[in-house]
Amino acid sequence: MNKVLLTGRLTRDPELRSLASGSSVATFAVATNEFRGNGKERAEYHNVVVWDRLAQVCGQYLGKGQQVAIEGRLQTRQWDDDRGARHWKTEVVATSVEMLSGRRKRDYEAESLAGQVAASEEAAAIATAESSDSGDPGDELQETASDDEQVLVLA
Repeated sequence: MNKVLLTGRLTRDPELRSLASGSSVATFAVATNEFRGNGKERAEYHNVVVWDRLAQVCGQYLGKGQQVAIEGRLQTRQWDDDRGARHWKTEVVATSVEMLSGRRKRDYEAESLAGQVAASEEAAAIATAESSDSGDPGDELQETASDDEQVLVLA
């Protein structure tokens, strides 16, 4: 029986390609840890290939650092290069990929950047509104105080 079950993290974003035949293929690597005892562990890296609709889903939703569970089979390919040297590559051909860590890391980064942009735009709008209310445009820094807090506003 040729069956592989892996749980690990993506070491890079999936590379999605479309073949001339119309099929989609995604490739990526997954890092797993082997715990050896006495607090020691060793990382192992596995090349993964995914085909067709599952490849499209992986290319769209997976990202570097995301934790996944993969089920598939081992496949070894061999070829001869231009110099006549023979090469072998063993890959996991995945039949099932389960996302264990939620959304892509890139989605969190995009939301974070969008929030920062919105906050800076809001702060700029407030500063512009307050500076237009200021009587003396020559002041570089204006201090305003409320009951509980003291706020410095750029004018």
